[in-house]
Amino acid sequence: MAAAAAATNTSVSTNHHRFRHQNPSFCRFSTIPCSSHPSNTLATAVVADPTPVFRSVKSFAPATIANLGPGFDFLGCAVDGLGDTVTLSVDPSIPPGTLSISAITSNNPAAAISKLTRNPDSNCAGIAAAAAMRMLDIRSVGLSLHLHKGLPLGSGLGSSAASAAAAAVAVNALFGGHLPPADLVLAGLESEEKVSGYHADNVAPSLMGGFVLIRSYEPLDLIRLEFPKDKELFFVLVSPEFEAPTKKMRAALPEMVNRKDHVANSSQAAALVASILQGNVRVLGSALSSDGIVEPKRAPLIPGMIDVKKAAMEAGAFGCTISGSGPTVVAIVDDEENGKEVGKMMVEAFFIGGGLKAGAVVARLDRVGARVINSFAD
Repeated sequence: MAAAAAATNTSVSTNHHRFRHQNPSFCRFSTIPCSSHPSNTLATAVVADPTPVFRSVKSFAPATIANLGPGFDFLGCAVDGLGDTVTLSVDPSIPPGTLSISAITSNNPAAAISKLTRNPDSNCAGIAAAAAMRMLDIRSVGLSLHLHKGLPLGSGLGSSAASAAAAAVAVNALFGGHLPPADLVLAGLESEEKVSGYHADNVAPSLMGGFVLIRSYEPLDLIRLEFPKDKELFFVLVSPEFEAPTKKMRAALPEMVNRKDHVANSSQAAALVASILQGNVRVLGSALSSDGIVEPKRAPLIPGMIDVKKAAMEAGAFGCTISGSGPTVVAIVDDEENGKEVGKMMVEAFFIGGGLKAGAVVARLDRVGARVINSFAD
């Protein structure tokens, strides 16, 4: 997104936006699949143009790992500690029914916020916030949004999705929380479609937390997969100083897949889902490492990726693959200290094999998803 020098207002239509995909549903139970069903209409589920219940709210949305190897475009999870923050305020200086992005900040030099526009029509947080405003039919007040980027752009950690999720949650909370989570996912998807493509494997887990399976896009149908709380699971996330734009990485994928590869990947994806529900970290890592369709096409585009995966496995990781479209690489372990050692070896392999500096973080699964972390009534 191109940089813009000044904040821009975007009008929010008083007519409800007609989304590309209707009737979303999702399930939060471990092994019960969700069948699609019509959601309540906005007329009955939401009070039109509700009054703000807070003057300002601050929300956080976690980073995500999409694909998880063979789960391309239909499986993702949220990771703890990393993410984006949005502060949304009622602002009398902003025309009613419109949204302005007042600031974009970051403490992370890799976030490259100069590349982000403050035009709400082109900024992922602005698009999602405006979509939520349309759902609520906000007409009486204007809003000011401050986006704080904790995630770097093009990192493979769901940077755009985290901004969108935080913004949608903030709008909903500011006006009393009338929108169900499924509608928040749709608001986030409107942003994802414009910025990086129509896929929910980042924005759904960022909003819902945990592991999320996208059973269907038409209609949108999501299943939340519960990883057992008594099992240990750690993600070793190694991010090199290298940008891998989602659109470029998607362009590298094959248009056709042969039957043998399809069967192999399908069986590994099924094993991945089973291992999540069972809490079997060894099988989870093995299945995650076994993508034979997407990873082989993307790995050569990330300098040192093959060496990094080898280093992770030799250091004791149960599995390793590209996080989302990259360049972040994720390894799976069940012990935090071992994870630190795996990360050290992966960082070294990035430098030796790809000539790239990298940083490593060991993170747990985020089971909560996007949430409000502060609010002010006056």
